[in-house]
Formats: sequence, structure tokens, C-alpha cells
Amino acid sequence: MANPLIITVKESKEELKQYIRIAKTPTKKNRLKILFEIKKVGDKGISKRDLSKTTKLNHNTVQIWRKKYEAEGISAFLEDGRRGFKPSEITEEEHAAIGAKLNDPYNGLQGYMELKHWYEAIYNKEIKYNTLLKYCVRHFKSSCKVARKSHIKKDAEQVEDFKKTSVQSATGLSPERKTVSKK
Repeated sequence: MANPLIITVKESKEELKQYIRIAKTPTKKNRLKILFEIKKVGDKGISKRDLSKTTKLNHNTVQIWRKKYEAEGISAFLEDGRRGFKPSEITEEEHAAIGAKLNDPYNGLQGYMELKHWYEAIYNKEIKYNTLLKYCVRHFKSSCKVARKSHIKKDAEQVEDFKKTSVQSATGLSPERKTVSKK
């Protein structure tokens, strides 16, 4: 059996506890717990297998993180290294135009494919269907099928005529029987 790797942790136990409390992601907490366990053992060292059992992590992960600490120090453990942010393809002007197009009750969009073709025609930019779909759902809470208050081809004059005649016919109802009175 190989001798355990002896690593000297420069930070104190209190500092490590503080870092563990402050750590926001589980990955950072697990990395710091490895250092804390190494610090608890002290100068006699601890094998990667024993360290993986106490921290409930894979022994290869423990080995990688121990070597990373030896090479780079605590700063490597506190920084994740993952980016997580990708700038949007859609500018603020385009965002406003898409929002106006989606919220216009008379636009008559049949779906996201039609919105995609409209966007590409107006801005001369290629955009993937899924990019536009996810963008619209995330920013405008849109969905594929939205019930509209009114049909887009409805004639406003016919609506007004209908409302005028419906009021007249409603006044002809008798209050007791709710039927049309004969005159």
C-alpha cells in the first residue's frame, strides 16, 4: 500500500470553515471540505481513498483537486472557472420590435416559424428557430397558441352594427318570461 500524500494546507481550520459557509455552489463546498479534512489530519497525511470515503466523493476527483490545490493554492478552489453567460444575439432594438409584434392583436402570426421569417426579413440576420423560441418564452412569456380576444379579420363597423341591434332586441324582452314580446 502506498504512503498517503502529505499536503500542507496553509489556511487555518477557522478560515476553511468560513470559506465553506460562504461557498455558494456544492462543488466549491466539496473542494473546501477536502481541504478541511486534510487540515484535520495534519502532518501524517491521508490517502485519497480515505479522503474520498469521508467526503463521499470519487477518489479520482479527490486526487485531481488535491493536485490542483498544491499547484495553484486556495484561489483555484474559490474560483469555479465556468463562464455561464453568453451574450444575446438579439439587440435591444430587435427585442422591442419582437415584443411589439407579439403583443399586437392584429399581427396575425401563425407561429414562431412565421416570426422567424419576419425577423430574418426585417433584420437580414439568420437566427435559429430554437433560439428565437426560447428567447420569446423567456422574455415575453409567450406560447405557441394564444387565444385572442377578437379575430384579426373582424370588421369594426360590423361589430358596432351588431352591438346596436343587440341592445334593441334585448330591450324587447319581457322581464318576467325573458322571451321576446309579440307586438
